Amino acid sequence: MLVSGYLIGSIPFGVLITRAFGMGDVRKIGSGNIGATNVLRTGNKAAAALTLLLDGGKGAVAVLIATSLYGGLAGQLAGLGAFLGHLFPVWLGFKGGKGVATFLGLMLAFSWPVGLAACGTWLATAVVMRISSLSALMAAALTPVWLWVFGQEPLIWLSILLGALVWIRHGANIRRILAGTEPKIGKGK
Repeated sequence: MLVSGYLIGSIPFGVLITRAFGMGDVRKIGSGNIGATNVLRTGNKAAAALTLLLDGGKGAVAVLIATSLYGGLAGQLAGLGAFLGHLFPVWLGFKGGKGVATFLGLMLAFSWPVGLAACGTWLATAVVMRISSLSALMAAALTPVWLWVFGQEPLIWLSILLGALVWIRHGANIRRILAGTEPKIGKGK
């Protein structure tokens, strides 16, 4: 399940979509990241939305298939694999995204109320602070709380691990947030 999840998660939708839309390689613009936020920097909202949906969807699909076939532990292993596949895709020399959309897709598949709460956390932070990376960090940090609130304690340790990886992948963003130089949503790089 871990390997199957990894292969599903390693599909680099941001790269595939920007190429399909004739926008070149998304890794050569903005932050160089393959995720939806950087795809949005191309100015193509449809491509960014599609990347967001597919990156979240690949995590959800991995969890749902594994859980339906082999149960909850298999779903967690497939989810972990999908997340790691997005962060470290073999097809891109193990240089992938930051995992936010995939993380949210996983949470929606594990427990839709928790997933909605995590997405709501991202959205509320984005509306107030206008910083995508800060929104992602807040969603990842609060997901273990949402799991506890909605009685999904068996998933807390996995969410802590995934959340820690989200935070690690956002190291440069955290430094810019602290320095006050992190770009706002809709403003520049």
